[in-house]
Amino acid sequence: MASIKLKCAVGGALAGIANGFFGAGGGSLLFPVLTRWAKLDDKRALATSVTVMLPLCAVSAVIFVLKNPPGLLSASVPYLTGGFIGGFIGGRSFTKMPVNILRKSFALLLIYAGIRSFWG
Repeated sequence: MASIKLKCAVGGALAGIANGFFGAGGGSLLFPVLTRWAKLDDKRALATSVTVMLPLCAVSAVIFVLKNPPGLLSASVPYLTGGFIGGFIGGRSFTKMPVNILRKSFALLLIYAGIRSFWG
């Protein structure tokens, strides 16, 4: 049991590092940790990943706001508004979505993000 907790803590640390370094992506690292090491089913792992990433994102956001020029926070308000609406819609539909569709959608999102990042 202690070994699983240590693995999960290491996975959480890697997720936090990715989130702080890239501003995103920590949840992508956390999902395999939660499914393989913590033995959570896919839906619970996705929900847990979001729950874990929320405070990590808050910490990263505070650091980014403090280290960047004024106006960064006000420029993000329209995105936050849309993000809250999208998060609400996604959270409500998440429970009704079949696991295989969630997995494939997530994989496509990661592939798309990887291609965009690589060829920018």
